[in-house]
Amino acid sequence: MSLRARLTLLSTSIVGGILLIFGMVVYVSVSVTLTNQVDSTLTRAASQIIQNARSDRLSLSLPELDLFADVYIQVWGKDGLLESTSQNIGGFSQPLDAAGLISVQPVFHDVLVGNARLRVLTVPLIIRSSNRIIGTLQVGTSLAKIDAIQKVLLNVLFVGAAVSMTIAGLASWISAKQALSPLKDATLTALQIIRADDLSRRIPYKGPPNDEVGQLIHSFNQTLSRLEKHFNTQRRFLADVGHELRTPLTVIKGNVELMRRLNCGDDESMTSIENEVDRLARLVGDLLLLAQAESGKLPLITATVELDTLLLEVLNQMRVLAKDRLDLRLGEIDQVIVCGDQDRLKQVLVNLIGNAIQYTPPEGEVIVGLGKENNKARLTISDNGPGIPAEDRPYIFERFYRGEKSRTRLKDGKGFGLGLSIAYWIVRNHGGQIEVASREPQGTTFCVWLPLAKDECQE
Repeated sequence: MSLRARLTLLSTSIVGGILLIFGMVVYVSVSVTLTNQVDSTLTRAASQIIQNARSDRLSLSLPELDLFADVYIQVWGKDGLLESTSQNIGGFSQPLDAAGLISVQPVFHDVLVGNARLRVLTVPLIIRSSNRIIGTLQVGTSLAKIDAIQKVLLNVLFVGAAVSMTIAGLASWISAKQALSPLKDATLTALQIIRADDLSRRIPYKGPPNDEVGQLIHSFNQTLSRLEKHFNTQRRFLADVGHELRTPLTVIKGNVELMRRLNCGDDESMTSIENEVDRLARLVGDLLLLAQAESGKLPLITATVELDTLLLEVLNQMRVLAKDRLDLRLGEIDQVIVCGDQDRLKQVLVNLIGNAIQYTPPEGEVIVGLGKENNKARLTISDNGPGIPAEDRPYIFERFYRGEKSRTRLKDGKGFGLGLSIAYWIVRNHGGQIEVASREPQGTTFCVWLPLAKDECQE
């Protein structure tokens, strides 16, 4: 459940709880008030009737009936016989409250007579001089009006609570949307930064700067500014180092060639120096390529690429590198056309196949395959080398990372841990992805997914 929904549910529940307590208090208060009014009416009626009773024997004179149009009266003798009733009872001869006839104290009871609910006051008739009970007076009235009022009040409270909770829920939903919209913008901005590697983006915020959300957005934007400054400094450093190293490397290589022509130094030392210069030159080239890629200054020339033709071309070139040390062969291949930069895609193939050759021991094999699956091109490079340890797999696409615990490297020292980083960047910017599966010591398989070309490629 989203935060917006939880806040709406919380506020609605609070309003509902308050209305429930308020409704219960109102309902109970009104019910008690109405019941007290009925009890007062019955008490006054009973008092008037008792005042007309004679003191010697039971001889009660009922007051005018129009004064008690809604009051039903019964007078019962000591022997349990009905002595007198009000005219509005008609021929009803049963006690209004049978349980109250045995009471020696005035009591109020709610009783059901037929389909009518009555409130009945039962009062024993006592001669004060002798404290002798000579009969029982029962005075009752219908509770239909009270029941009707309670029903209307209950409906009003229920409808009012439902309307109030609906309004509160809508208001909370709208308020939560306005309050949380900057957080949604922050999420979208963060996702855009991840996808585009663009730390120059900032979260727009037009609300008050001093509230909690405003402070959060301000802090997040400040963090982005510091990260952008840090990464820009790092990129400039890589670019500057690359440019600065190119010149001395060129000079060293030129001097080595000159020394060879002049027969200065032995050939083994010259070859070693020249190899190291070549390694440093490749390192500088890779660093400059990564710096340009991360800064967005490495454009991709998009065109139609026949990936199967490109794979065969690279495979023929890499067989020279493999020589007779291992078996480099082509597995299943299908005609595949993608949109992309042919030179960069070739670089991906060279890096991945070269990496497999480099980590595969002698007499091993490297199998390359190409096919289609779910509207995507699927390129696989498999070897039967020692495999990649599980703890190394999350980091193999990071710069300068080389897992050497189980994958035995050749001793020519040509790798710098940049090839997979470059391949990862190129594939990702072509809308694809690289997956790796490895089982020690059965080998490793790299799988490259690229979207197939559907229409004409657009730059």
